[in-house]
Amino acid sequence: MRRWIIQTIAFFAGNHYFQSIIRNEGFYQGPLKRFCFPYFTCYSCPLAVASCPLGSIQHFLSLQLIPFYVIGFLGLIGVFIGRMVCGYLCPIGFLQDILYRIKSFKFKIPNWLANLKYVFLFGLVVIGAYLTAEPAFCKICPVGSTQAGIPLVLWDPFQSSLRPLIGWHYYFKVSIFALFLLLIISSRRFFCRVMCPLGAIYSLFNRFSILQLRVNKDKCIECNSCELLCPMGIKVYQQPNQADCIRCFECVKKCPTKAVYVGW
Repeated sequence: MRRWIIQTIAFFAGNHYFQSIIRNEGFYQGPLKRFCFPYFTCYSCPLAVASCPLGSIQHFLSLQLIPFYVIGFLGLIGVFIGRMVCGYLCPIGFLQDILYRIKSFKFKIPNWLANLKYVFLFGLVVIGAYLTAEPAFCKICPVGSTQAGIPLVLWDPFQSSLRPLIGWHYYFKVSIFALFLLLIISSRRFFCRVMCPLGAIYSLFNRFSILQLRVNKDKCIECNSCELLCPMGIKVYQQPNQADCIRCFECVKKCPTKAVYVGW
């Protein structure tokens, strides 16, 4: 099955509460909201039927509680498939893949910049939420703006109840969202490589997850096709399980000598 089909199914799996728009029923508050999906799905999105794992982590930490369930859930996925969620399930990754196709100025992300996602993870998601008792990352999260903030204000299914609440924070998030759009159009998977705390969590498992990429050194001709095709800019023939690899398997599909393959 094509990757974009799986990504589309994943988006609607987490966002299909259309009654909120059609019937103006407000947010879904059913039992599924107690669970989080393994990828980004904003809790405040009017279509959302589940919680965001990062939002759940911040919620528990803001109460000075350890989110054992969420950590265990993400850890279990990471142990089996590493960062494959980013390549096959996350709708924000799908959005970036589409928007990068727009003809515009393009730039290559420096490798050192990829370390910033760990700053977002530990600085905002963990320490920020624990010290401020608020979901610090959610306040700047462009995913929240994409799925919740901007759509809610534009559509406003709650009889204009939100419009009086619009203030500097909303416009601040809109500004971040505009910058986010510019960056993901101009560079491949900028959010995944530089900003995503969820990707940072999964990346910790890539090197020892059960699912692995392998390179047959006897077949590899080091033509660099894998790096040119890779949305994360990885030299697969040198580091097949590098932390940023999202297991999209484009290198496996396009390797001219079939040197790259999936192993366990």
